[in-house]
Amino acid sequence: MLNKDISVIGVPMDLGQNRRGVDMGPSAIRYAGVIERLEALKLNIEDLGDIEIKRPDRRKLNNEGNLRNLEEVATGNENLALAVDEVIKKGNFPLVLGGDHSISIGSLAGISKHYENLGVIWYDAHADLNSGETSPSGNIHGMPLGVSIGIGHERLVKLGGYGPKIKPENIVIIGARSIDEGERKLIKEKGIKVFTMHEVDRLGMSKVMGETINYLKERTDSVHLSLDLDGLDPMDAPGVGTPVIGGLSYRESHLAMEMLAEAKIITSAEFVEVNPILDEKNKTASVAVGLMGSLFGEKLL
Repeated sequence: MLNKDISVIGVPMDLGQNRRGVDMGPSAIRYAGVIERLEALKLNIEDLGDIEIKRPDRRKLNNEGNLRNLEEVATGNENLALAVDEVIKKGNFPLVLGGDHSISIGSLAGISKHYENLGVIWYDAHADLNSGETSPSGNIHGMPLGVSIGIGHERLVKLGGYGPKIKPENIVIIGARSIDEGERKLIKEKGIKVFTMHEVDRLGMSKVMGETINYLKERTDSVHLSLDLDGLDPMDAPGVGTPVIGGLSYRESHLAMEMLAEAKIITSAEFVEVNPILDEKNKTASVAVGLMGSLFGEKLL
């Protein structure tokens, strides 16, 4: 790791989709012992608590076009971007706990302004490259990567006062197995590097991560990890809102995190979509904490 000073930020956001419970993700992850796990690695941990998320009146649908809860999602992400920006300014590593994946809009808005060529590893069953025009659901948690490359509603694309946040060629998606038609076209058009589950099965996780690390080292000056727990198979991570069978295994995911720790390329990270209401005895939050341990250098021997 480049930095042993870690600032933890919780984002209890569930407005980027329509299944309740993921707003309790940060609490579930803390309950699973994330602070204690990281402190045991001799890291300096500062828990900044949770970003305030304003809830809309459920009797009044606050949608614009095909974008569910647009204003509330944008405001929450603006607050997150400010918090992340302050963390980086004081020289700390931002570790963001979600919350649904729409929070990546704020994470990347606060992070990318500090780097010339930010890279992103998107560890996820989904590509999250939709916009209001292509989304089947209108759920903004399926749009953050698209927003961050400059595609989507101006309110989101220009969040933080600038955009786009990242270049398509600086993205690597790992574990994808549910990609919408509009996203497929965009991936091909923009030349986004994707390791679907087909590639993971065929090449093995060690080769996938080796290629990812080498690819990003050549073209970026820092790398943000955005890990959606639905990237893992539902057998290992049942407490997520949009599970997709046939996913990455618990062991493959630990190997991926261990290789990132050895490569020392990750400068910020977020773990999202933990939904304790749908979970089994906080299993998914515990998996998230274990993966964070591996990312920050935890070893068996």
